[in-house]
Amino acid sequence: MSASALNAPSILLIGASRGLGHAMAAEFLNKGWNVVGTVRAGSGRTRLHDLADASEGRLEIETVDICEPDRVAALRDRLSGRVFDMLFVNAGVSNNPAETIADVTTDEFVRVMVTNALSPMRVLESLERYVPATGLIGVMSSGQGSVANNETGQREVYRGSKAALNMFMRSFAARQAGTPRAMVLMAPGWVRTELGGPDGRLSIEESIPNLVNVLLARQGKPGLQYLDYLGRTVPW
Repeated sequence: MSASALNAPSILLIGASRGLGHAMAAEFLNKGWNVVGTVRAGSGRTRLHDLADASEGRLEIETVDICEPDRVAALRDRLSGRVFDMLFVNAGVSNNPAETIADVTTDEFVRVMVTNALSPMRVLESLERYVPATGLIGVMSSGQGSVANNETGQREVYRGSKAALNMFMRSFAARQAGTPRAMVLMAPGWVRTELGGPDGRLSIEESIPNLVNVLLARQGKPGLQYLDYLGRTVPW
């Protein structure tokens, strides 16, 4: 790693093996940042590994399953002593979009809520110690987490999980009121990925470079914002 890379800003990016997370890792590298990106244990070789091979040491890969607290604690211990300018949690699952709250099984409801709402916040609570008060903490939310904008229904369980994530993040931010820390919930738009499906309005190339620019612009601005990939405020 070159001397300039050693002094570059760094991001800890949780959930970077594919889709939006992988694209974020690539974009931060393009902007001169160092990246620590995570994949799930047992996932084998991913596109993130290919990106790391070409990064000249600026991309490190860690493993974690955010739904397993012991593995999150192990990652926290492995990162002891590190400092990151930004921590961003990109993780999420969906379920059958036609499934209503009347239809969903308890097990499926728990799976979506634990993965999309509880586990990202557990990660933030565990790893935020490695982000200084002047840094930024972000989470990938969704425009579908907006209560005010829900005029069509559909994707009810997914919507509920993201709305819960937004509420938990507001509570997290309230505990840090008065600090200079920047915090953001990002809505990337409906993107054509494995999670978003083939009918999404946006390509990854239309969403992620803009989303990363929004994160960079939020640095040094205290408080929590709920923003879309163009930097527009999303109503709660």
